[in-house]
Amino acid sequence: MNTFEIFNNGKLITPATTKDFSDIPWSEHPAFTGVVLKHILTSEETDGAYSYHLVRIAPNCSIGEHIHKTQLETHEVIAGNGTCTNKGTTIPYEPGVISVFPANVPHEVNASEDGLYLFAKFMPALC
Repeated sequence: MNTFEIFNNGKLITPATTKDFSDIPWSEHPAFTGVVLKHILTSEETDGAYSYHLVRIAPNCSIGEHIHKTQLETHEVIAGNGTCTNKGTTIPYEPGVISVFPANVPHEVNASEDGLYLFAKFMPALC
C-alpha cells in the first residue's frame, strides 16, 4: 500500500467520533483544475470553529495565489512534492513540512511531477 492509499483509507478519531476517509467522497475544487478534496470535518460538525480537509493536487497542477479573509489556514504535507509561496517566500513542500497562513496572507501551492497530498485546516471553518 502506498502512502496516499494509507491516508485515503485512514481514519480520523476524535473524542466524539471516528470517520473512515474511504467513506468520504472526493470533491473537485471549485476554482482550481487538478485539485480535489475530501472534507474530513466540516463547519456543520464543529459549530463553525474549524474544518479539516485532505487535498490532492495532480502532478504539475496548482492552487493559484489566493487569500482567506477570515480564516487562518495550515497545511501538513503528507506525500509528494512541490512548492508553496507564503507571503512572497517560496518554500519546498515535502512530507513533514507544515505551513501556517494567517488571514489575509497571499499564498499558492504548486505540485511537482509527483503530485502533492496535504491536510489543510481552517480556523474558523471554510465549509
